[in-house]
Amino acid sequence: MSAYITRPAHTFKALKSGDIETQKCMYKPNIKRNMGIVRNYDYGIIGNCTSAALISSDCSIDWLCLPYFDSPSLFARILDSGKGGFFKITADNILDIQQSYIRHTAILLTRFRTAEGVFEVRDYMPRFMTQRNEHYCPSELQRSIRITDGDPIIRVELSARPNYATTDTEYIWNEEYLKIVTKHGDYNSYYIYTDIDTDYIKTGKPFHINKSAYILLSYHEKIRPVDPDRIYTEYERTKSYWLAWCARTILPDMHRDMALRSAITLKLLSYNKTGAVIAAPTTSLPEIIGKDRNWDYRYSWVRDASMIIELYARMGHANLAKHFLDFILNRMLLKKENISVMYGIHGEKDIKEVILDHLEGYENSKPVRIGNSAFTQTQNDLYGELLSAIFNYFTSNHGQEMHHDQELWTVVRAMVNNVINIWQKPDDGIWEFRDCPRHYVHSKLMSWVAMNKASKIATMLNKGKYARKCLSIAEEIKKDIIEHGWNPQIEAFSMYYGSDNLDAANLLMLHYGFLPPSDKMMTSTVRQSYDRLVKNNYCMRYTQPDSFGKPTSAFIICTFWMINALYLTGEKDKANEMFSNILSKANHLGLMSEAIDTVTGRLTGNFPQGYSHLALLQTIFLIGTEYNWLSDSAIMRPAILPL
Repeated sequence: MSAYITRPAHTFKALKSGDIETQKCMYKPNIKRNMGIVRNYDYGIIGNCTSAALISSDCSIDWLCLPYFDSPSLFARILDSGKGGFFKITADNILDIQQSYIRHTAILLTRFRTAEGVFEVRDYMPRFMTQRNEHYCPSELQRSIRITDGDPIIRVELSARPNYATTDTEYIWNEEYLKIVTKHGDYNSYYIYTDIDTDYIKTGKPFHINKSAYILLSYHEKIRPVDPDRIYTEYERTKSYWLAWCARTILPDMHRDMALRSAITLKLLSYNKTGAVIAAPTTSLPEIIGKDRNWDYRYSWVRDASMIIELYARMGHANLAKHFLDFILNRMLLKKENISVMYGIHGEKDIKEVILDHLEGYENSKPVRIGNSAFTQTQNDLYGELLSAIFNYFTSNHGQEMHHDQELWTVVRAMVNNVINIWQKPDDGIWEFRDCPRHYVHSKLMSWVAMNKASKIATMLNKGKYARKCLSIAEEIKKDIIEHGWNPQIEAFSMYYGSDNLDAANLLMLHYGFLPPSDKMMTSTVRQSYDRLVKNNYCMRYTQPDSFGKPTSAFIICTFWMINALYLTGEKDKANEMFSNILSKANHLGLMSEAIDTVTGRLTGNFPQGYSHLALLQTIFLIGTEYNWLSDSAIMRPAILPL
């Protein structure tokens, strides 16, 4: 019997098993699994800020890279249903499956109801504070099985395919663990610790357990013994860590549960060792099913991460914001160094793009890429995002600290010098066009933001002369944008100078205060963008063909930008309609991808996407609070409510 999940829209409800710590996230109608392939990204994410795994609605790990986010995959069935590899816990005679996150945590619970009984699987990656006040976040995941009723027949199906499924494996058993070893190619090994007879794991034969069991999969051999007591302790400490983290998260009341799930998801995309924030934990999930807009997002884009850091500071997580700022600023220790478009999670600048021809791709969407050639591009908007993040971080949390940070002030001045040198030059733009550089309006806008924020930073440091210099350049850039970026024929700011095309990124003029919502050029740009870019309540980035053809999917972040723009310009009914629609398209666990099919409403692109969850939170902060343009204030409180 096929297992499936039913999820009514927009409700949260406690599971009836009596376990009050679980929260059943219900977002959308029934989605069925077919032939082992997940539809509409029916996946949950678990992680610990070292790596992450995607687990399907029927409890199969279909994507996992160890030891780090950008390591070669061990399981990649999401990219090749036949040979990608997976790690599944299942049962005989399944009646139904329910899946949820344990309330206010990153622990995923999958409950099986079978003809013989009921059991739960709790999947998580350990993360908690040690006695030395350090984060414990090993390159491992733990799967705990607990019987809640009867005597179900359980199965474990393991198909390890390391190195992006380029090598077969050898299984070596000793009295402590089952070791998985690559047979050729780059050497990798993995260790399974369990109190289940490993013969059942290697063969997939059915078995029974008394009350509970565990499986620990690690990239490293464990030093301390692994036993049920250790597993239980690490589970409880991990749960406590997430509960405490959520308790410190400041959010508006509106859509609190969805907002908190987005906040946790963003946290899972941060890398503990360096502070890098990745765009998504996956590679090559297509923007358009069956096409070739497939990219590797397991890296840190300065633009995306800077906006996320602004949000972290606003939510009360100043340390997390500072960790990322340190990651970026440590790349610019010398005055002559520029910011790269993106970095590897350990700070790498050279991220060579390679195609893996042997993988069929998600639903036959080739090519599968690892690495990303965008690192070679010129994107002039980066300085605006980063200087905005620096300004907002210090004004929100540590306004006085910057007075003593000479290195940071040097970096700010270095970025200002770069903006002065490049703002009049063409670039590849926010959407990373791969044909030829142009004078993109959004890039000019962000150069204005850079100089505007630099002026405010200088004022904060009592550097009046420097502040006036930056403000003068900002005014020069603004005049240039209005003169060359405004197209009276289309009654809107265009994508690039001289263009008749529209760009959803120009809606961010409102976010950054370039023009007030009442300005006629601004209201007209929003109106024209709505008429020409919005399809079935989803907003496209742009509609003209590019080097990969004509785009047909909408971007979720652009949809939220449009919602915000409509709201700020007084079109609140349209904004609320779009907002309700996009919220209903999150998957059964409240997770969103990068893009969405404008006809079917199906999630596409890499998943879960940090940019999308960032935008959802920004919109909730906007609509869920009293908003005054250029100055927002709200009554907000910690995320955890009494149970």
